[in-house]
Parts: sequence; C-alpha cells; structure tokens
Amino acid sequence: MKKKALETSNHYDKPYRPLPIALFNRAGRVAERMGLLSDLNVADLMNAARRKTGLKNFGDEWFVEPLTHLVDSINQEAKLTPLGKLIQKSRLEGALATRLRVRELLRNHAEIHDIKLGKIIIIAGLQRTGTTTLHRLLAADPNMRALLAWEALNPLPLPKEKPGHPEGRIAQARMAEKGLAYLAPEFFAIHPVEHDAPEEDILLLDLCFMSQSPEATLNVPSYAHWLEQQDHTRAYEYLRVLLKILQWQRPAQNWVLKTPHHMEHLDTILKVFPEATIVQTHRDPQKTTGSFCSMVAHGRGVFSDDVDARNVARHWLRKVNRLMQRSIDVRATADPARFVDVSYYELLQDPIAQVARIYQQAGIPFDANVARAAQATSERNVQNRYGKHRYDLKDFDLTKEDIEKQYGFYRERYSIPFE
Repeated sequence: MKKKALETSNHYDKPYRPLPIALFNRAGRVAERMGLLSDLNVADLMNAARRKTGLKNFGDEWFVEPLTHLVDSINQEAKLTPLGKLIQKSRLEGALATRLRVRELLRNHAEIHDIKLGKIIIIAGLQRTGTTTLHRLLAADPNMRALLAWEALNPLPLPKEKPGHPEGRIAQARMAEKGLAYLAPEFFAIHPVEHDAPEEDILLLDLCFMSQSPEATLNVPSYAHWLEQQDHTRAYEYLRVLLKILQWQRPAQNWVLKTPHHMEHLDTILKVFPEATIVQTHRDPQKTTGSFCSMVAHGRGVFSDDVDARNVARHWLRKVNRLMQRSIDVRATADPARFVDVSYYELLQDPIAQVARIYQQAGIPFDANVARAAQATSERNVQNRYGKHRYDLKDFDLTKEDIEKQYGFYRERYSIPFE
C-alpha cells in the first residue's frame, strides 16, 4: 500500500500487530506465566547499563528516584505486551548507559562545560498547533542547530567513532525508523518520525526520567501525578549540559528546541536558559484535541494491547489544561520580550514572515539565505505525505462543549478563532 493511500484506524482498542509480533507476544505471555519474563527492576537496569558500557560510576544518583517511580508505574499500570516490556527495558537501559558515558566524557573533556550555546529559540506550543512545521522551518537555517533524530537516540559518539563521522549512529536511527514503521505504519500519518529530521528535545529530558514522554506513550498515571509535584531544575540543567555536548560535536551559532513539555516548566526554562526566546503557537483547541488524543492512543497501542481511548482523553484534557494555565501564570510576571506568539493560521498563510518575526524578537539576523532555506523546507513538508490521519471526538467520549469548558480561558487569552 502506498503511504499516501494509508488512512489511520480509529479502532484504538485493537492495535495493529504484524503476525510475527502477535506470535512473539503470545509466546511472551507464556514466558511471563512461567516466570521467565519478569517485571522491570531499577537495580537490574542500572547493572545492565554498567555491563554494557564497562563503566561503574553514575556520580550523583539523584535520577534514581524518578526512575523508580517510572518503573513502579510501568509495572503496576501500563499493561505492556511482552514486546512492549522488552522495548521499555532496552530504552531505560540505554538511557542509563548514556548517563554513564556522559559522566565519563565530561571527566575527559571538562572544557565542554565552557561551551557557549548562542541564542536559543524554544518552541513551547501545544500539541498539533504547527510546532513541528515551525521547528523544521527554523532548523533549515544553516546557522541554526537543532537536535536531529539520530542524535536523540545516541547523543554521544559511539565507541571508536571518529570525530565528524556519525554514520554508525545514523544507521542505528534509520533502523529504528524502519522498526517503528513496521510496528505502527499508521503512526507516520499522525506524526512523522524520520531519522535525519529535527526531533523534540524531550527525548534528552528522558535521560533524567523526568518528562511527559511516558504518559504520552504509556498508561502511567501515578508516575505522571508524581512528576507534576517535582522541581524540574536539575533535569533542565542536565539538558543544558547535553546541548553543550552536542555543540562540541557539531558547532553552530544558535539553537532551536521544541516540545510541548516545556509549557509546563517555563519558569524553570527562564532560569536555566537566560539566553532563550520562547515561541508559543496557538490553534483552535476544537481542532487539536481529537488529533492529539488519537496520536496518544496510537502511540500506546505500540506497547500495549489495552488502550482505553476515554482514559486517554480524560488524562490529557486535564493535562493540557494544566499546561495552558501554568504557561499563562508564568507569563503574567515574566518579561514579555522573552516570548513570541505565533498563530497557526498566520504560520500557514506566510511561514517565512513568521520566521522573520521570531528572528527579530530573538535578536538573530534574518537574511535571504535564511528565507530561501525556510522556503525550501516549507515546500518539501507536504501535508498527508504519509497518509491521512482520521479521528473523531466521539471516539474519546468528548464533545465540543467539553473542550470549550476546559480550554475557553486559553482561547480568550490569545484571541484564538474557531477554525
């Protein structure tokens, strides 16, 4: 089937499974009943990372607390398939291995701490409001540094990798892209995942086990609740260190970051990234809510056979309300010069003008070269090139009135029209 002909399913309670994967999960459930496939365990994960890297010392182990809450929530609430459990085990071991390698790299190259990041543009808009489009437009600038998908999977050079030759990491990311396309071909019609494209830096925050990624892909309500009560300063400080490590490998004058997660922590960002300009994109929540709930439901279906669309909607309706309110509260007392608001509709109408406006606010030169690069990217990013995303509010037991009740204050605050 051609990608453009693909149309996403709304049978969220029956996730797509290729036959080999279905058979693997069936065998895995037998192994679980026989005690051969156990729950995740923090000590085992940390020891596996030590064996993988040959390194022993994590340094300050403050991250163990969030990791423990996440692992407990996964074990008790996520209802993972055997493959889902193996994927999460591999992901967590990989994150711990990266932390070990980061510490070793900084021990050998202390000069990384002194690297300057330049101006930083942080896109902190809500999901499905044009953030990916804007991110790619800004990242098209040759002088602008973005986190690429292959870097998100492996932010540090592989052992024996020569400087400036990350082909091994790129190959691994290409395989991961193909793996996801095999497991969930419909997901690409919702949110393209491309190994060489700009990616969300929330994947770097995952290395601290303090991000919204788990609740966007798994049913982990107790972890999500715990996370909302925490101070995220150390996670963002670690993110800053990781950006310096990436800058050390591939320098550029400025950075652009992007993830909706940032809306919940604008106060922390303003403190940890004093050189940053924050961009918020805005679109009619009547159009974004169903789309995002569908994306989450499809994402959960990669790892679990137990996907409750209504549960997804209840969790994220409250969560997005929180993102809206916290961002408004921070901006009420912050310097307005640190922020730029971008209408989704103006972005569609004239994307280059919006890029120019953001550059002006951030104090970054905008010239014909930047405009041409953004224009070329705009022409390449054709809507529905991976297929059509189909969804309906009724699938999530939501009405337009429910959405307006939760988000009306946000619409009024930013004068967002009905689409």
